[in-house]
Amino acid sequence: MSNGTAQELESTALVGNATYTMEHPYQIGKNYFIRCVTFFYTGRLVRVTAQELVLEDAAWIADTGRFAQAMETGNFSEVEPYPAGELIIGRGAIVDAWQAAWVLPKTQK
Repeated sequence: MSNGTAQELESTALVGNATYTMEHPYQIGKNYFIRCVTFFYTGRLVRVTAQELVLEDAAWIADTGRFAQAMETGNFSEVEPYPAGELIIGRGAIVDAWQAAWVLPKTQK
């Protein structure tokens, strides 16, 4: 199965008895900084469903420090990494998501 076919299947959802293709701007395999209503998260996007984003190598960012500098460098004032596994974030809670070019934070700080 090609990568394009896999991504098409990942963006297909079953609702009731109907299947539809969901369009979204997210890119599977990329690192993201996600701002939710009350929290910040970082992680590598592994799956997008109709209602959730699924991340691996995720961390809760308790304090970004100076925001512009943090977005440029990926250096945050407080980081709480999740243990290995997937973090599921409800898409309804997302304020914005930014594709990050820096290495994901993995050390508690």
